[in-house]
Amino acid sequence: MNRRDFLAATATAPLLGSLPLFANNNSSTAVDSLLVHTTTPMNAEPHLANLVKSDITPVSQFYIRSHAPNPKIDPAAFRLKVEGLVERELSISLSELANDYSSVRVTATLTCAGNRRYEHSKVSPVKGVPWREGAIGNAVWSGVPLAAILKKAGVKQEAKHVWFEGLDEIEKGGGIIPFGASIPIPKAMDSSEKMPGAMVVTQMNNKPLTPDHGFPVRTVVPGYIGARSVKWLGKIVVSDKPSTNHYVATAYKIVERADAMEWAEKAPIYRFVLNSVICTPVADQRVEPGNLTVRGYALPHGESGRTVKSVEVSADGGRSWSRAKLGSTSAYCWCLWEANVSVSPGTNGLLVRATDSAGKTQPQHVDWNKKGYLFNAWHHVPVK
Repeated sequence: MNRRDFLAATATAPLLGSLPLFANNNSSTAVDSLLVHTTTPMNAEPHLANLVKSDITPVSQFYIRSHAPNPKIDPAAFRLKVEGLVERELSISLSELANDYSSVRVTATLTCAGNRRYEHSKVSPVKGVPWREGAIGNAVWSGVPLAAILKKAGVKQEAKHVWFEGLDEIEKGGGIIPFGASIPIPKAMDSSEKMPGAMVVTQMNNKPLTPDHGFPVRTVVPGYIGARSVKWLGKIVVSDKPSTNHYVATAYKIVERADAMEWAEKAPIYRFVLNSVICTPVADQRVEPGNLTVRGYALPHGESGRTVKSVEVSADGGRSWSRAKLGSTSAYCWCLWEANVSVSPGTNGLLVRATDSAGKTQPQHVDWNKKGYLFNAWHHVPVK
């Protein structure tokens, strides 16, 4: 049996039980309602039934992804540095960021590249946080378009990429490195008023960022995996090549063998993929025969202009499908949906698939990869 067939065969396996809950530490937001995978650093996700209660994800229900403990940052002393291939280097205080630049407010979804990673592990173990389906959230982000800052610095003609470096301290390879990312210069310089290519953000859902979500400043890159939206942003570097940071050069890539040659040859992951998930009923829930309401989320591909066109749910293994009612749809944002399906005493599971505005439909199966990234096969939920 090849890996693709094995993924299909194991799709009916019951989900893991709830993970243990841990108390909060001094530098984290409350996590008593989340499924906590690690505490140092904090990595946690919401219960799915809570995740789809609101189109805008409350901060308390937004997944937390960190590679090191939250850094302690003095807002009064904070400076955001801009350097590299620029006409003038900048050192921007929080007050200057608030007063010297026009702010914008956009709604965009962030999702971890490892969302649904545990499904890869059913085939063969993969390293990384064992995310289920909750490493995703939709928020209102307020801040300054990255393009405005870069224009003030004056980007040189040879520039091709923009690097982001966080103020966190990650133990890696016997040393300490920051979490880093980079994006192509056209994305960085996109100054669209309604949805800039990237933002330097100070507020989430109209309140200052919390420590777990990047206080005092982070980047948000709509349409890209969450790893490109660097928290605790301390430095922006304009360059003629992608970042040499570990999390760009040798991580967040789709690899199978994971040898040195493959890591070097593969390109970094940028855009997130078309996906959909059933959030209620939950796995192994007992349901009454008859009409059943099913709810969940769908995410369009991260390409500009893509939206969710349709979501379909099946209660008979994919032989027939019921069309879901969609909530608000827009580019770079998830869409909450609801469907009514008929279940019988013989029903043992539910399936969901989504189609986007480009006519692309979520694949029934996906190939296994070493890091468990971008899993977006039809989502299956066993029910009794």
